[in-house]
Amino acid sequence: KESFMKFYQSSKWIQVGIVAAVAALSFTQAFAQDVGARIGAVNVEKVFNESNLAKQSQARLERDFAKRQADIRDGAEKIRAAAEKLDRDGAVMNEAERIRRQRELADQDRELQRKQREFTEDLNQRTFEERAKIAEKANLVLKQIAEQRKIDVIVQEAAYVNPKSDITDDVIKALNSQK
Repeated sequence: KESFMKFYQSSKWIQVGIVAAVAALSFTQAFAQDVGARIGAVNVEKVFNESNLAKQSQARLERDFAKRQADIRDGAEKIRAAAEKLDRDGAVMNEAERIRRQRELADQDRELQRKQREFTEDLNQRTFEERAKIAEKANLVLKQIAEQRKIDVIVQEAAYVNPKSDITDDVIKALNSQK
């Protein structure tokens, strides 16, 4: 019964979200029709994935973080090999030596996990910074395109976009033409 209630509550939130999306879409369509507004849409993720800036940014991140990633991978391999050796040799070791090696292995594992967390945090931070730079340039391009085409509203991440209103490829072309 409890899982049904959770499902029911979550499905209510989904229904509320759908109603809100339909209302927003209806409002946008009504606004466009009543005022004669022109609407454009852009797929931000496509810009972040397909523009030359995004590709250069991704290559820079991979280059900057490759050594740390390799060090973590090597550390994990060393710990795995040490654990296998301990499993093989543990039966013939005296108890004190086995316990000492288990502690060393646990300490090494904790250190590796700390390095992995730091790596992930640093990578996420740098990715965020790189995306912010791309977004800043993309917003300038969006404004230029909107002024050139006399677009009144540009929507990001729409549920549906008529290809006539999609300006994503134009944004990518404009970004790619910049230095």
